[in-house]
Amino acid sequence: MRSVAVLAFDGMSPFHLSVPCLVLGDRLGDAQYDVQVCAEQPGRLGTNAGFGLYVEQGLAVMDRADVVILPSWDPDVEPSDRLVEAIRAAHGRGATVVGLCLGAFLVAASGIAAGREVVTHWRWADRLAARYPDLDVRADVLWSDVGDLLTSAGTAASLDCCLHLVRTHHGVEFAEQLARTIVVAPYRSGSQAQYIPVPLPPDPTDDVIERAMVWARARLDQPISLDEWAAAVALSRRTFTRQFRARTGNSGQAWLLRQRLDRARLLLETTDHPIEWIATESGFGSSAALRHHFHLLLGTTPQRHRQEFAAS
Repeated sequence: MRSVAVLAFDGMSPFHLSVPCLVLGDRLGDAQYDVQVCAEQPGRLGTNAGFGLYVEQGLAVMDRADVVILPSWDPDVEPSDRLVEAIRAAHGRGATVVGLCLGAFLVAASGIAAGREVVTHWRWADRLAARYPDLDVRADVLWSDVGDLLTSAGTAASLDCCLHLVRTHHGVEFAEQLARTIVVAPYRSGSQAQYIPVPLPPDPTDDVIERAMVWARARLDQPISLDEWAAAVALSRRTFTRQFRARTGNSGQAWLLRQRLDRARLLLETTDHPIEWIATESGFGSSAALRHHFHLLLGTTPQRHRQEFAAS
């Protein structure tokens, strides 16, 4: 079980605080995380929702946490030296630090992200970049994972980032069960655009791109060309490509690759079939292609992934 410290502060949004508690709390009857909420000044805290919180734990919780989550912050408030040092010390002894939404401002203030990629809400990205010019601030993606530091965009993207953390620790199957329990999408790529103005179709029930996704997911073990995919929903290749990117922020082929990768990960975790069979069933065609994409996108091998997650 991993210990998790979640920072609360006076005047925060209770929704921001609830996201990591919801995702990492005991939702499947088999607790994987010990989640504790802490504050610089324990006791009663106000919120921006008109009601208060009572937090019992102080920053000492961070001293022993495996994961430290900073679910938001007020950019107009300069964090105290004590808080900054607690974050820096936790990271220095090996804790993973997660800055959700405006929590990126706390991450930046601690200095642990200097010279590295940080994601925050697109409305605040310019301000963060101006205040901390040594950061590579991203405003075009949902979340970023650079190993010991995760950051995410706005409120809903915090859910995606926390689910990614669960997927990293416990595998695809566990994360998908959890996503189903809390009724959210099991996977939105960190590279997906934060803000995409998508016009509603005349008939909102006729989402051709959603139909195209369902069609492709049912055929992941087969070669799927763009022309065939577009024809399945009666669109030209050019129109399909444009609408798919507008709908998802990704190209069709990039989305398809991620779906196949997740299928392979799930089969590795839940079956003992040979790697070659899993490569075929997930649409990679050969174990060499599967290993190539695992290494490129996940930084590991299919066999190592199986060894790490099959038991869990």
